[in-house]
Amino acid sequence: MSISISSLSKKYGEQTVLNNINFEIGEGEVVGFLGPNGAGKTTTMKILAGSLGYQTGSAKICGLEVKDNQLKTSELVGYLPEQNPQYTDMYVKEYLLFVAETYKLGKEKELRVNELIDKVGLRPEFHKKIGQLSKGYRQRVGLAQALIPNPKVLILDEPTTGLDPNQLEEIRSLIREIGKDKTVLLSTHIMQEIKAICTRVIIINKGEIVADYSDLSKIRAFDENSFHFEVEFSNEISQKELEKINEVSAVYRLNEKHFTIISTSDIRSAVFDFAVKTNNKILTINRIERSMEEVFKELTK
Repeated sequence: MSISISSLSKKYGEQTVLNNINFEIGEGEVVGFLGPNGAGKTTTMKILAGSLGYQTGSAKICGLEVKDNQLKTSELVGYLPEQNPQYTDMYVKEYLLFVAETYKLGKEKELRVNELIDKVGLRPEFHKKIGQLSKGYRQRVGLAQALIPNPKVLILDEPTTGLDPNQLEEIRSLIREIGKDKTVLLSTHIMQEIKAICTRVIIINKGEIVADYSDLSKIRAFDENSFHFEVEFSNEISQKELEKINEVSAVYRLNEKHFTIISTSDIRSAVFDFAVKTNNKILTINRIERSMEEVFKELTK
């Protein structure tokens, strides 16, 4: 496993920030780490990056316990913190060469930096000082910095915060491209980010893992643009049969006759046809309007 966390806990004084959390992330996964502010996302990421200690449990990068192998794991992890610290009076290439020097890349540093300038799309701005760059280009510098050691694991803490729509899409595309050959753990509290980038989502709330969806259909089920219906039948009905209706994404049983059905389109006529074919009657069918904010609250309540 690229990332393995087992029974991990962290306290600040009497406050428990992480409470016995567990999850694993395999090689090549792009995983969204979703939760409200203060849920424990940043604390978990700092522990994995080796910049924060932990009281109990285990945090491993590529099989190595972080607290016992900080130098080795630091070479395996690229970390972009939410507050991206940079020397704003340095030129872009100058700064990246400086960072490459800290990794002791020697003669390879010039080649590596030039490669990353092109990879993250910094070539048009690389001659400028960092302080002259837009927020979007500063994030590109941060990504290039995180990628300098050619890490196996990339940890990104709120990488798109404060970006305008054009910058947002550019950074998302960049992360998707990077994720083709690296394990990526992406922290966010934005549901749209999960849909745009990730193949899996782990949800943390109040220091505890509350859900882990590795099935894309599960993620789509919480799409604000999907259709949500509550349906009550007169007779008991099979959930598996309901799931076979065309364009149904997910079915949740409320009781033997009452279900929530999530679909990619308005499937009310298909549900009526289904009821007729199964010699059943529909007592009620109501579409539920849900905003993304409501979905988020549901997941983290």
